[in-house]
Amino acid sequence: MEFGLAGKYAFVGGGGRGIGKAIARELAHEGADVVIASRTKDQLEQTARELEDETGQRIIPMVLDVTQRDQVDRVIADTAQQLGGLHIVVNSASLPGGSPNAIGAIDNLNEDDLISDFDVKYVGALRCARAAIPFLKEQGWGRIINISGGNARTAGNLSGGARNASLVHLTKTLSNQLGRFGITVNCIHPGTTRTERTPGLLEARAKQLGIAVDEVEARDFAPESPRGNAICRMVDASEIGYFTAFLASDKAWSITGEVIAAGGGVGSAVYY
Repeated sequence: MEFGLAGKYAFVGGGGRGIGKAIARELAHEGADVVIASRTKDQLEQTARELEDETGQRIIPMVLDVTQRDQVDRVIADTAQQLGGLHIVVNSASLPGGSPNAIGAIDNLNEDDLISDFDVKYVGALRCARAAIPFLKEQGWGRIINISGGNARTAGNLSGGARNASLVHLTKTLSNQLGRFGITVNCIHPGTTRTERTPGLLEARAKQLGIAVDEVEARDFAPESPRGNAICRMVDASEIGYFTAFLASDKAWSITGEVIAAGGGVGSAVYY
């Protein structure tokens, strides 16, 4: 263990798969007991068994729709009751990239899908944070980590980019309100990240381009490729997990209210 999370209790929204699962895995490897929550019961239970066997920590699955405040309040309270407290909240529940009918040209935008995207990612994170804050204050120590996305910094996605940018504002606002209680709040912008969805996405892109699957990633992450990054490879979800574990630790006290990109160095814009 590097970050000393033994004895800490964590809640990971969207923890059944993808980046959320990778974060739950790393928090558990660092010694935390973790509740993972999402809408999909079967996936949650499978992930909980897998991570418990792998890490030896308690991994408790809880079905949750973050658009329902009563469910959020109940699940967060159950998390604290079953674990024995709550220290770490990770908000990672969302459809990656946004709803298909809410990310393209404004002429074709489905407003209901757009509003749903915000209700899950932005308001869902707000609901989870609001429900958790009293329990974090009880400990006098807390971490809220919002998983946003790199398209917050790129125009073109009416839903995905905008909802991710909104999480940045929530992060800074809560950090100002909660720092005095020993609670830090930060935001991570992953870029293109390898998860369980990646093979299917690569296959679809290979078919579109008429090339072999293994050529797609090599082309997209070649030096100077507009789809790539500075390290010329796709970031793995486990790397987002490592970074989240650091932000959740005592080693990261000096960092709060910040948004940190973890996409391998995307683009050439300078943020200061």
